[in-house]
Amino acid sequence: MDKLIIEGPTRLSGQVRIDGSKNAALPIIAACLLTESKSVIKGVPQLSDVFTMCKILRTVGVKVSFLNDTLEIHPGGYTGNTAAYDYVSTMRASICILGPLLAKQLYAKVSLPGGCIIGPRPIFIHTKGLNALGADIKVEHGYLIAKTKGLKGNTIYLGGPFGSSVLATANVMMAATLAKGKTIIEYAACEPEIIDLAEFLIKMGARIKGHKTHTIEIDGVKRLHGATHKIIPDRIEAATYMIASCATKGDITIKGANINHLRALIDILIEAGAVITKKPNGAIRVRANRRLKTIALTTLPYPGFPTDLQAQMMSLMAVSKGIAIITEKIYPERFMHVGELNRMGAQISLEGNSAIVHGAKNLSGAEVMASDLRASAALVIGGMVAKGKTTISRIYHLDRGYKDMEKKLSLLGAKIKRVKS
Repeated sequence: MDKLIIEGPTRLSGQVRIDGSKNAALPIIAACLLTESKSVIKGVPQLSDVFTMCKILRTVGVKVSFLNDTLEIHPGGYTGNTAAYDYVSTMRASICILGPLLAKQLYAKVSLPGGCIIGPRPIFIHTKGLNALGADIKVEHGYLIAKTKGLKGNTIYLGGPFGSSVLATANVMMAATLAKGKTIIEYAACEPEIIDLAEFLIKMGARIKGHKTHTIEIDGVKRLHGATHKIIPDRIEAATYMIASCATKGDITIKGANINHLRALIDILIEAGAVITKKPNGAIRVRANRRLKTIALTTLPYPGFPTDLQAQMMSLMAVSKGIAIITEKIYPERFMHVGELNRMGAQISLEGNSAIVHGAKNLSGAEVMASDLRASAALVIGGMVAKGKTTISRIYHLDRGYKDMEKKLSLLGAKIKRVKS
């Protein structure tokens, strides 16, 4: 098992190019199950979660080839219908094959995702939406078993206790493309990843409108065909490097990102004292010549502040001036990184679903353990601003969402290396 060793403090500077979005790629790969003809997906990041989704498709009989950042997916007349626990347990987003399998095969058997370190991710919104389309879903031996004699369009409200659900919206939207009649999804997620999925489905022949809003309308069609599509840039990867620039008092230019996907973060960083400019070529320059000031933020569904940036922002606030209050409204238990940051000298306490962060002038290097994907990124940022050596174990979490992070950071001036345990 690999570890990262970081020598700090360091100041980042230079340019970094952003890869394609993992969170957009995964449901788009699953959507290829809706047709029998070939699709070509470009700009796909080479990450462990993507490899896992490809394995799932292969287990149901789909041919998948991956060269550089391009996936070619040949469903043919695939007959498989089961996503086994071995795969779903390592990547919760694999639940998004439920809708496509059900719509195409009229039967799907997908392992329950269960809970995870950032808190439970309930699947009742998925099953509620698919039930409304005419699916019969039950749980047996840890698996969701879904069957239907034919899906039919319906009006479905997909709001959950913490707002709209991205993966549930994706599942229902994909299934509805082959349902008979019109489907209206109310309180749908409108994240850029959902819009990208909808654009891919439209290229496949789906009839979808309203996918940039919280109300999506789908007129079902008899069949879809393959398509060629390029994945949007990863807004969470871009945002992580923007936060790292601010934490290290750095000067980084982000290339390949979509600034329109980053408005909530940019607003927060400017409020904290960062200088952010868009260059003529579309690149984003992020500078922080001094220690930033703390702010209050709350995670919310898009276009609000993303829950996937909460941990990274906590590392920044841990070395900013003043007291920050960070409230988690999406996954109220997503605070496993707090204890590890405190081991490095951060002053963070929890009150319910809020973290109270007293900014410290310095952190100190320590041995820490990553608990999940975004917590891993937070600890990397913490290690770069801390004095001395930081060793981060269980970095396989990091590899799920960041391609070659240690290499990209090294090119920006970080003293970071990957070692075998």
